[in-house]
Amino acid sequence: MTENRSSLIKIASITALVGNLFLALLKIIAGLQAKSLAVLGDGIDSSMDALVSVMTLIVSTVIVKPADKSHPWGHGRAETVVTTLISTILFFVGGQLILSSVQRLITGETIDVPGGLALVATIISIVINILLAWSQYLFGKRAGSAMLKANAKKMAADVLTSVGVLVGLGFSIFFNIGAIELATAALVGLWVIKNAVGIFMEANNELMDGAAADESYQLLFETVRSVPGVENPHRTRMRRIAAFWDIDLDIEVDPLLTVKEAHDIASKVENAVKSRIDNVFDIMVHVEPAGNKQTESYGLTEEQFNLH
Repeated sequence: MTENRSSLIKIASITALVGNLFLALLKIIAGLQAKSLAVLGDGIDSSMDALVSVMTLIVSTVIVKPADKSHPWGHGRAETVVTTLISTILFFVGGQLILSSVQRLITGETIDVPGGLALVATIISIVINILLAWSQYLFGKRAGSAMLKANAKKMAADVLTSVGVLVGLGFSIFFNIGAIELATAALVGLWVIKNAVGIFMEANNELMDGAAADESYQLLFETVRSVPGVENPHRTRMRRIAAFWDIDLDIEVDPLLTVKEAHDIASKVENAVKSRIDNVFDIMVHVEPAGNKQTESYGLTEEQFNLH
């Protein structure tokens, strides 16, 4: 499963790398020739996308490595780390674009109206970015990769960014006012920052072992309860490691059971969970005697989801 994910991520990364390198060169050259800061900024953004593609290509070779002494949980979190780096790069690019645009507007320097080449480059960019975003989303869905899905969101945002640039360029050329193009560039920067923050928050939730959706816990409790002999599933925790689940929980069983009988019930719980929840990397079931009373300082219970 891990090797298949790695292959999908590698193919997606190469596709994105080739597409974004072409777009970066196209928009940077067109931006310089047409004297358009918005198109030039859009081109720099695409060059950042190419850098991100290189990073995801490297990650595809890291996550396939087996667990070792230094990384007993495997290397899946490398994907989450790169997703965080993607958001940081986006935030920086958006901020630089805003600063450059606002600075030129404030200084009151003479602003040239962009040439028609900027319009052509932007239209081509919109078409190619739509295809790239669509391909990254499909690869991300098949691989269950938050990193590729984040990349797809970024490229979808690039489509909206380029549409905004196109509108700004159109107004700037039509009304012969160069400042309109700079204002558009600043708005593009704000949009890029907004997407960067959203991607960061998703990745940070995984890095902090944030809670899974209520539906995931409800399915887990329902599955555990379906195994005969199980009582009071509690101290339950679900966390993501890239596309995989790491699950811990306690169950109570008849205290008069032998160790083997209790172990067999725990094994049935593990098998039941793996059969109903996709991509379970590891599951740990701790057995306690029924009626055991002790203070639990962490983990979730059925009562917190109003199940019992």
